[in-house]
This record gives sequence, C-alpha cells and structure tokens, in this order.
Amino acid sequence: MSYAAMIRPVVDRVYVGARDAARPALEAYYAERGLRPGFEASFPFGLLARPMRAEALADALVYTSGDMTHEREQGVATVDADGAWHLTPLGRELALAVQRMVGEAAEERWASGADLLPGLEVVPRLAELVGRLLVQGCATGGPAFRAMAPVYEPADASAALRLASRLGALRHHRADAHRAAWRAAGLTVAGIRALPEGPERRAVEDETNRRDEPIYAALPSDERIELLAGLGALPN
Repeated sequence: MSYAAMIRPVVDRVYVGARDAARPALEAYYAERGLRPGFEASFPFGLLARPMRAEALADALVYTSGDMTHEREQGVATVDADGAWHLTPLGRELALAVQRMVGEAAEERWASGADLLPGLEVVPRLAELVGRLLVQGCATGGPAFRAMAPVYEPADASAALRLASRLGALRHHRADAHRAAWRAAGLTVAGIRALPEGPERRAVEDETNRRDEPIYAALPSDERIELLAGLGALPN
C-alpha cells in the first residue's frame, strides 16, 4: 500500500473530527447572525489568503450544485470580471471566526487524551511537517489545492489552528488527484458516484494514490512514519 493510501484516512479522521467538534459553536454563531454557512465556512484557510479562481471553485464544489447564490445574497462574497471569488468584509469576518472556532475545538479535543496519548505536545511538530508538505504541493497540486495553500494563519495562531488549517488544505491535494483520476478514466461526477466496487473502482483509487503520492516526497521515510503515527495518536 502506498503512503498516500495509508495516511488518507488518518488525515480525514483528524480533520473531520476537529470540524465536528466545532459544529455546535459554528451553528450557534451563524444562527445568532441570521445567516447560514457558505463557502467561507468550508475553505476559510484558503479564502482568507487569496481570492478563489473560477476553476478552483468549480473543482472544489464539483460534487455539489456549485450554486453560489446565497453567498452573494448574504453579502459574504463577490465575483470579479475574471470569475474569481472574493470575500467581502462580512465574509472575512465569518471566515476568521470559523477558522478560530475550528482551532479552538481541535485544541480542546486533542488535549482530551493527554493522560494516555501525546496530545497537544506533538501538535507543533505535526504542524511543521504538514507545512512542509504544503510547500511541496505547490508543484504537484491541482486547482483546488493551489487555491488553499499556502494557508492563511493569524499572527497569534495556536499550533492547533495551524495544524487544522494545514490538514484542511492537504486534503485538497488528494481531492484534486481523485478528480483527475476519474476524469482520466472518462467518468463524470454521476459516473464515479455510481461506480461499484471492482477493478474499475480500484484502478481509479490506485491512480488517485499515484497522483497524490508526490506531495509526500517532502519528507524522508522516518518523518513520514512520525507524521502518520503522530496524527494517528491524536484523540478524536
């Protein structure tokens, strides 16, 4: 099994766990403002750093309707003549709040197993390792990844916020690889969703791993093991 295949579920578990932990606070925050979350809540670490180009947005939202109507109606985003999406002052305020709440929820969750697991003491090192992967990914990632990295990090960002944001961006390297793999196989969104387990599905997953693997060349084998073990040990 490739390293990309081994670490994918670990990255997903850690990042999705942090997002899940933040969900109650996020829902309350938006409800108090009479708003509902949009793309600023999904990609804050990228949108706070740069506008999102139309190609990147289309790929990032390929499994959804891609409808940006409510972002414009709620006043959180505008689109320029080139099709790039920009946060408004309100959108930036929301994105900053989302990133902060995810970081806070992650810190609380990862500290919860400190009696049995390494917990927060390993988070700065893991953030550093993932940061090096993001640099490598600038040469290997697709449109969505390039919209997410380098990530925006406040000057006073905690290690937990840095790690959560960087993992969020890292996941888009694999997402780009997966889209490229099923498109190369002549599939559509509907086609990949309907594709059953079997040789064709395995071929797409193998190609995804092949395209995703180069980002991990940033780390020698011992640091790859360190990253896999460190993320795997974080409480969820």
